[in-house]
Amino acid sequence: MPGMIQSIERSSAVLRLLAAGEDRLRVKEIADALGLPKSTAHSILRTLEHVGFVEQDPRTARYRLGRGLLELGSAGIDANELRGRALNWADALAARSGEEVRLGVLRDGEVIVVHHVFRPDDSAQSLDTGVRLPAHATALGQVLLAHDATATEAAVAGGLDAYTRRTVTDRRALARALAETRARGWGLSVEEWRPGLAAIAAPVRTSGGLVVGAVGIAGPVERLTDTRRQARPGLVEHVVAAARSISRDVAGS
Repeated sequence: MPGMIQSIERSSAVLRLLAAGEDRLRVKEIADALGLPKSTAHSILRTLEHVGFVEQDPRTARYRLGRGLLELGSAGIDANELRGRALNWADALAARSGEEVRLGVLRDGEVIVVHHVFRPDDSAQSLDTGVRLPAHATALGQVLLAHDATATEAAVAGGLDAYTRRTVTDRRALARALAETRARGWGLSVEEWRPGLAAIAAPVRTSGGLVVGAVGIAGPVERLTDTRRQARPGLVEHVVAAARSISRDVAGS
């Protein structure tokens, strides 16, 4: 039988202690109540503060429960905040890749585009912010589904609609595609949503590795893939680097 993780037990005890009283507590008071060294209590509190589960009053240095506990049933970050953290990195990704960039989140089984950067050329383009995309047929959606088993089950239960002859509509085939996406750390869709179009996407994570969104590029198949319909490595590197940069900003917020 696997052993217990002591740090989680102690963190749980800290949260229960803060929840039990109306008054905010100092580090020493928490350490004394739980029989912990002050340095250990301080480390636990700093970690819990980082993820939003406790808050410290800068004036009194006392701790209380944080707003992050109220967000446990959600993605843990507001879509507008995610967009704000991604703005500069999305612009840079468009410039480096030469393709349009979308930032998306999962809502009600679909991908909602919360930010869209135009392709950096003079061609006619339309703004996609607010547009809903099918999760199972897009690179953004496949990245998000790959890290959300509940959303995947709901998508399968709702029916996997075919948008092109290459759309994955079989649940076993989708499971294999999502496993591959998870293993390599990025997703690729080739003419699964629209004929002639391909997309590459990577996950955006917050503290602890939780996926809260996905960022990716989209464009003609011949620009994003090689003759074997495999993603061009240079473009994958740009997308993954952008996702990591956004993730660092999100996790540090």
